[in-house]
Amino acid sequence: MIAKKSFQALLQEKKFLSVPGTFNALVARMIEDHGFDAVYCTGGGLCTSLLGMPDIGLVTLTEFAQMVGHISSAVEIPVISDADTGFGNAINVIRAVQEFEKAGVSGIHIEDQVMAKRCGHVAGKEVIAAGEMAGKIRAACFARRNPEFSVIARTDARAVEGMEGAVARALLYKEAGADIIFPEALQTEEELVAFRQAVPDIPLIANMTEYGKTPYFTATEWHKMGYQIVIFPVTTMRIAMKAVDDFLGDLKATGTQKNWLDRMQTRAELYKAVHYERYTEWENEYLPAGGVAPIQE
Repeated sequence: MIAKKSFQALLQEKKFLSVPGTFNALVARMIEDHGFDAVYCTGGGLCTSLLGMPDIGLVTLTEFAQMVGHISSAVEIPVISDADTGFGNAINVIRAVQEFEKAGVSGIHIEDQVMAKRCGHVAGKEVIAAGEMAGKIRAACFARRNPEFSVIARTDARAVEGMEGAVARALLYKEAGADIIFPEALQTEEELVAFRQAVPDIPLIANMTEYGKTPYFTATEWHKMGYQIVIFPVTTMRIAMKAVDDFLGDLKATGTQKNWLDRMQTRAELYKAVHYERYTEWENEYLPAGGVAPIQE
């Protein structure tokens, strides 16, 4: 594996990044193959795909770090990851940063919700004291061994304390050392622009999730509003699961998959995505004389 460019270095080079979310290593590989510059690991996607459970903070640090480690190992582009609330208090955040760094991740975002947390675009959220969250950010900055590991502060305060509270928290988290600010679930274009103006001189992440509080904008529109990163956290999973659901209904009704062949990834496309040819070359190089048979379609 070659050394990856850090997310911070990539952001300085590209100025704006459109980052799809993944819920496993294969989708991350496909994101890279389509020419995107970075991958986002979604907490909600990992929780629902790994456990079949809702996004309320049920994935442990060990489970999370293992999953993102597999994802990071599968690609050569930077990976940034959700880290929920940091898996506890500021001391837990120190260990979390160490584990995510070992997993090969280029940065994480920590949110200021209480546990049990909620998806950022649903009702019932609560936030911890701003000073406590600032302590988590300071702890994360202290814990990183690589100075280019990105510490991203997410605030969910818009739903609890309004725009004024969200801005005040963002400025505090910036002062605590955050590299990037992530204002969650802002509700209008006016709010998005106002937040950018009130929190200057630091990159901002926009969450372009579906069916949420934030209106839909294109990547170009986000850039024009002054945001440096836009993530599409669970879009790939929603599309995949909708297709699976529709197919299973049809399979139950017809007893065959033949009507779906033109909507499937072919064997050749799958083998290309997993770099099958590379493994065949290794087998022929390193296994006993005679090697192995070539890939059969």
